[in-house]
Amino acid sequence: MRFCSVILFISLLFPQSGYEVADKMSNRDAPSDVKSMLIMLLKDKRGNTLESKLISHSKDSGKKQMLWFISPPSDRGISLYKIENENGKDLMKMWLPAFKKIRKISARKKSENFMNSDLTFEDLYNRDIDDFTYDIDITNDSTYVLTSYPKEEINSSYSKHVSWVNRATLLIAKEESYSSKGALLKTKEMKYTNIDGFDLVKEINVVDVNTKHETYLIFEDMELNSGIKDKDFHEMNLRRIPLK
Repeated sequence: MRFCSVILFISLLFPQSGYEVADKMSNRDAPSDVKSMLIMLLKDKRGNTLESKLISHSKDSGKKQMLWFISPPSDRGISLYKIENENGKDLMKMWLPAFKKIRKISARKKSENFMNSDLTFEDLYNRDIDDFTYDIDITNDSTYVLTSYPKEEINSSYSKHVSWVNRATLLIAKEESYSSKGALLKTKEMKYTNIDGFDLVKEINVVDVNTKHETYLIFEDMELNSGIKDKDFHEMNLRRIPLK
């Protein structure tokens, strides 16, 4: 028994590969669904800011998500939904009330920025671990440095992501994303909260290293396991802003 415990301890200290760590990260316990208020604050290098408020509904670790803008007034009613499918045929659409039009976000548009933020539409998707190859470094007792390289067939606008991962919690503390030419493009820092035993993202700070433009995302009033149905993630609900 003691021998088995030692082997388990060693395997936890020295994982076989970056893929193994990525797999453990993707399989962390998560609630069935999450409702929240999302504050999105944009800040340019001169210090000018623009704040938006959104209602967010997500399910299956964010593989299904709907977002509705409720402020500022000029953006109220703009909404988005996405569904990530295992067959690779992901779906993302936006409702633009000013144009009375639903816009489909195709694969070639994933590199476009979402609502003038420092997040692209590609950033709104989860990363399928099998779409990447990995390198891993162990810098100290508490941190993995995991480098993820998108496979050519997924047509990513990034060449790699370098993530600093807490070894105990398997949560990303910060991350660097590099352009297709290998230049540092943006940095991210994450903070978390624990609700009902689940570690959830509380804040994300994204910085464009070239323009010095920043995007802050703050999740508030999170409600877990409220019973959101799969059928709720449909374009017919884009025009219906929920109370929460």
